[in-house]
Amino acid sequence: MSITKSLFGRFDDKPVYCFTLTNTKGNSVSIINYGATVISWCVSDKKNNVRDIVTGFNELDSYLKNDVYMGCAVGRYANRIANGKFTINQKEYQLNCNNGSNHLHGGVMGFDKVFWHAEIIEHSISTLSLTYFSKDGAEGYPGNLKVKIEYTYTDADELVINYFADTDAATPVNLTNHCYFNLSGNVSKNILDHSLQINAAYFTAVDDGQIPTGQLTAVEKTAFDFNTPKKIGHNFADTNNGYDHNYVLNIGDDELALAAILADAEGEVQLHVFTTEPGIQLYTGNYLNGSLINKDEKPIGKHAALCLETQHFPDSPNHPHFPTTILQPGEVFTSKTIYKITVA
Repeated sequence: MSITKSLFGRFDDKPVYCFTLTNTKGNSVSIINYGATVISWCVSDKKNNVRDIVTGFNELDSYLKNDVYMGCAVGRYANRIANGKFTINQKEYQLNCNNGSNHLHGGVMGFDKVFWHAEIIEHSISTLSLTYFSKDGAEGYPGNLKVKIEYTYTDADELVINYFADTDAATPVNLTNHCYFNLSGNVSKNILDHSLQINAAYFTAVDDGQIPTGQLTAVEKTAFDFNTPKKIGHNFADTNNGYDHNYVLNIGDDELALAAILADAEGEVQLHVFTTEPGIQLYTGNYLNGSLINKDEKPIGKHAALCLETQHFPDSPNHPHFPTTILQPGEVFTSKTIYKITVA
């Protein structure tokens, strides 16, 4: 596997580079060090046609201007925290709120909107290492947080993402990637005819503001049941605009296990998602509206792509019975997710 580097633009008077990770099949993933963002993933199908299966843009400006988290890393806290408030050691913290009255995806200046230091590490397989230092008080969070994300791309068409973080004060940490996938490679075709399977018996019920109520709701006999593969559009009318829900995965603590399988309409291209995280957010692009133009000059319309965000549960700091997201000094946060493509 090789990694090549080219200039993509400038941000905050610093060069932003595009790193292209190419395997021996010629398939490739491209990542920029603004937002640690995956901007393309090109794979050959069985007819040797190249499909770019993630949405993205050709120029940095579009990433700077849009606010839909296109392919980026998300943190300090992926998903929502109610009213931007939480308490640690009897001290209440107030975060910046950027989603109505709630804090979403790290706030106004989350990890998606910052410059990451990039380094190519030559091991048995080449790795792109991206690091960021989040200062104490950033967006209202306590503690100086050091974050590292390592991307590798294997000959088995696995995009491997390893996350690491450490802190000097107790702080919530919940990191994910926000790639929008369309396995057809054509955003003019929506993802409602994609087939999906999710290894989860429950999801976290939410209120009208997408904040968990604290209840874990069984998916059985509901539109949220993906335990056996089904078309995403099958029960879509019963979802009130689409899916934007966290699934409680049937996996053990910190165990790397299969979370989901996504397939295009014909079943030719499949995406297998493995993770050590306890949850995965299915988001079906409900608020995409065609105002953004994909790198192939096509508008990215409603339900043109979907996200499978591996994560801890939303608003966990305010729900003690959820798996904890509080990182303590002296601990190291680690998490691993693998997105693997297979072609039938």
